Amino acid sequence: MRDLVGEKVNYMMTKTVDVLEAQKNLSELLSLAAAGTEIILTEDNKPLARLVPIEARNAPRIAGLHAGAIQTSDDFDNPLPEGFWAGN
Repeated sequence: MRDLVGEKVNYMMTKTVDVLEAQKNLSELLSLAAAGTEIILTEDNKPLARLVPIEARNAPRIAGLHAGAIQTSDDFDNPLPEGFWAGN
């Protein structure tokens, strides 16, 4: 489906479920999410969290794609000073 500008839009079905009901029906909710349904978990009718499907990657990750974008200091692997963990 495309929006008014012609860009592709993915609309997702939504289901609202109380947390206690979700605990009893987790397998069913996971199946719904995997099929593309967004599950809103609520407690006392207040939204707490969303259970959504993970989008599959179409292309594999490419090692070295952004070579040189991140730099580390020469002492990166050196042991930390004694007082580091004490906050000194």
